[in-house]
Amino acid sequence: MGRAAAYFYGRLFAEAPPLRGMFPPAMDVRRDRLFGALARVVWSLDGSGSHDYLAQLGRDHRKYGVVAEHYTAVGNALLATMRRFAADGWDTEVEAAWVAGYTAAANIMIQAAEAHAGPAWWPAEVIGHERRTPGIAVLTLRPDPPLEYVPGQYIDVQTPRWPRVWRSYSIANAPRPDHTLRLHVRAIGGGWVSSALVMHTKIGDTLLLGPPVGTMAPPADPGRDLLCVAGGTGLAPLKAIVEHVIGAGRETAVHLLFGARTSAELYDLPDLIRMEAAYPPLRVLPVVSDEPSYDGVRGTPPEVLGRFPVWADQEIYVCGPDAMVEETVRRLRDDGVPAARIHRDAVRR
Repeated sequence: MGRAAAYFYGRLFAEAPPLRGMFPPAMDVRRDRLFGALARVVWSLDGSGSHDYLAQLGRDHRKYGVVAEHYTAVGNALLATMRRFAADGWDTEVEAAWVAGYTAAANIMIQAAEAHAGPAWWPAEVIGHERRTPGIAVLTLRPDPPLEYVPGQYIDVQTPRWPRVWRSYSIANAPRPDHTLRLHVRAIGGGWVSSALVMHTKIGDTLLLGPPVGTMAPPADPGRDLLCVAGGTGLAPLKAIVEHVIGAGRETAVHLLFGARTSAELYDLPDLIRMEAAYPPLRVLPVVSDEPSYDGVRGTPPEVLGRFPVWADQEIYVCGPDAMVEETVRRLRDDGVPAARIHRDAVRR
């Protein structure tokens, strides 16, 4: 897909040079996601199967300044790309079907963006910045106006250091009366935004936040117990969900397995222990994988999960590095846990 995506953006910027500023080189991950989403629509030949995804994509791209007329340039560039890379699979019939499919998809995105009454982005003051480890920080933000979201959702964040470059981070708390929210950020090697948030952001700075997205919401059935499996800063959305469950006052039992490579990277453990003390149905199990001298439970989260009975009766939430999530889900499914009870979300933290 890399060559096709590069060709697509080359054609797009040649036809509509002003669009280049909306897709800076640092936005390579988002470029691939957008092209991949459009390509899926092309080959399905209609937008119906991706309606919710496309509607959210249309709303989300308002923060880049995308407006209705830009979709024509995108469609022309995508058509040229498909002609070039589809080889023998492309003919006039396929082209006509593709045009109809793209038109339907573009209309979904345009209508969703135009119908959304909320802001395209929220300015947020940094009112707290804690370096929990050299590479992990917890930021407390106060958006103005207040930002409404569901526990488990994530937002895109832009720093003044890198204009137009957005990265996704899960909100780490349930909604609060003071409308503040927290982010757990790990600085990634070569990560422009993550490094800026961890190492260069300070109290009093202003960040921009995109609209909340994501489908990993609190359980619809409040009577079912919860298992939360977190790896690293994947703890953030699960902590928000646990806070929501605690606040609901239903005495729901919650098991939270929190994994890290070393004990030093259990960056939020003191706060989790306080939550556990205040809410007896919560059980927190810290797990360390790469520290032989650690005197607690050792192993990766999916390995440790396998040492316990089957979790088929719980609602299960999993978040963390991709490999950990995939292995955890695989083991749960092998143990007979229904797919409908396993909740995950795709977000780069």
